Amino acid sequence: MSHKLKIAGWISVGALAGALTTVSLQTVARGAMAPLPLEELQQLAAVFGMVKSDYVEPVDEKKLITDAISGMVASLDPHSQYFDKKSFKEFREGTSGRFVGVGIEISQEDGLVKVVSPIEGSPAFRAGLKPNDLITKIDDTVVKGLSLNDAVKRMRGEPNTKVLLTIFRKDENRSFPVTITREEIRTQSVRGKVVEPGYGWIRLSQFQERTVDDFVRKVDEIYKAEPNLKGMVLDLRNDPGGLLDAAVAISAAFLPENVTVVSTNGQLAESKFVYKAAPEFYQRRAGADPLRRLPASLKTVPLVVLVNEGSASASEIVAGALQDHRRATVLGSQTFGKGSVQTVRPLGPDTGLKLTTARYYTPSGKSIQAKGIVPDVMVDESEEGNVFAVLRTREADLDKHLGSGQGAEVKDPAREKMREEARKKAEDEAKKPPVDRKAPEFGSDKDFQLVQAINQLKGRPVLISKTMVERKEEKKEN
Repeated sequence: MSHKLKIAGWISVGALAGALTTVSLQTVARGAMAPLPLEELQQLAAVFGMVKSDYVEPVDEKKLITDAISGMVASLDPHSQYFDKKSFKEFREGTSGRFVGVGIEISQEDGLVKVVSPIEGSPAFRAGLKPNDLITKIDDTVVKGLSLNDAVKRMRGEPNTKVLLTIFRKDENRSFPVTITREEIRTQSVRGKVVEPGYGWIRLSQFQERTVDDFVRKVDEIYKAEPNLKGMVLDLRNDPGGLLDAAVAISAAFLPENVTVVSTNGQLAESKFVYKAAPEFYQRRAGADPLRRLPASLKTVPLVVLVNEGSASASEIVAGALQDHRRATVLGSQTFGKGSVQTVRPLGPDTGLKLTTARYYTPSGKSIQAKGIVPDVMVDESEEGNVFAVLRTREADLDKHLGSGQGAEVKDPAREKMREEARKKAEDEAKKPPVDRKAPEFGSDKDFQLVQAINQLKGRPVLISKTMVERKEEKKEN
C-alpha cells in the first residue's frame, strides 16, 4: 500500500470503554497549498499584536499561537485536534498498548473519575483499588470540574514517580489516600475462553499493535480446549477502536480472502482507498502472514458478533464487514457511529495535526458516521431491559459532529426523556450491593447478552428487545 490507515483510540490510564476514537490516515502534507485569505490573516496578525502589546499582563507568544491553532482545529468537529509535544506522545502511546501511569480503566461519574477496573498486575491493582472506586483528588488537585483527559494527564507521568490519589469507596462509605508509583503499563486487549462445551467467546477491548498476535494465541487456546467448536462469539462491546490494520486482520480471520473489509472516501486522492481481507492490507512487518496459524475452520464456524453503544470506529468496521458479507449475526444494540477518517500530519519533530479528511464505508457502501451499525438482532443489556444504554454518549450526541453524507438527519424528541429516566434508574442501581446490580461482568455466566448469543448459535429462542428500535442520525443544532 502507498500509505497506511490507522484508527487510533484516545487511551486514558487504560482502555476507556466508550471513549472517543479516531480513524487516522498517515499521509504526507498536500503538495498544493490553497490560496490564502490575506485580509483575514492580516486581522489575525493584528489581534496577535494587540494581545501581545495591550493585554493586562505579559503573554507567552508561543502559547498564543498554539492556542489559536487549537481553537481553529477544534471548531471543525470533535475529532480534529492539534497535538502539542505532550499530547502527541500520548497519542502514539495509545496505539501501542503501552503507557506510563497507574494502570486503571476509567470512566466518569458525577464529575469524578470512576475506576472501571484496575489492570491486573498494575500499580493500581497492587495498591488495592477496586471497581467503582471514585477518585476525588489527584495530588492536590480536586477532580470535580476536570475533564477526563485532564485527569488522565495528571495521573500519567515519568516512570518511578509517585502520584497521590484520594479515593472514595462508596460501598464502605469512606475516603482514603493511596500513593502509587507510576510504571509502564501494558494493556491486555484480548480475552477469551470456552464458555460451555462446543462454544467459544473471545473479547477485544481495543485494537492495538499486539491485538492480532494475542487474538491468534487466544483462538489457538480455545481450539485446543475445544477442538470441535460449534460456534464462536466475538465480543466487541465497549471497544472504542484502535488500529485499522488490526481491525482488517480480525475481519480477515473470519472472511474469505480478498473480499472488501472497508473503504474510505474524501477530497484527497489518498483518502480514496479500499481495504481487503489480504495480508498486504494488515501486515505490520515483512514476513509471514500473522493469521497463518489460525485453524481453517475459523472461516466457517458459526459466528455471533456482540456490539453496543460503546462499540466504535474499528469495532464498527469489523462488525460492518462481517454483517455485510453475511459471515456473522450481529447482536446487541446500535453502535457508536464513529465513521470519519482523520489524517495525522507532523508539524515538527514533536507536534502534529489530526484533521478529519474522509468518511469510511462498509463493504455495501453504507456510511456509519453518526448512525452506527444496526444489529441483525436487537437484544437488551439485561433481562430487565436496556437500563443504561441511553446514557452512553454516541457520535450523534457530540457537538459539531460530522454528518453521514447519506440523506437527511432526523431528531429524536423522546431521547432526552429516556435519558432522564435512565439516570434515575442508574442512581437506584448505584445504591444496591454490587452483587445485585444489573450490569454483570462481560463473559460471566450472568452476562445476559452473551447467553442470548449462545442461544442464537444453538438455534434456540433469543429474547429480543421489545423496546429498542433503530436510532436514526440526529440533526445537529445550529
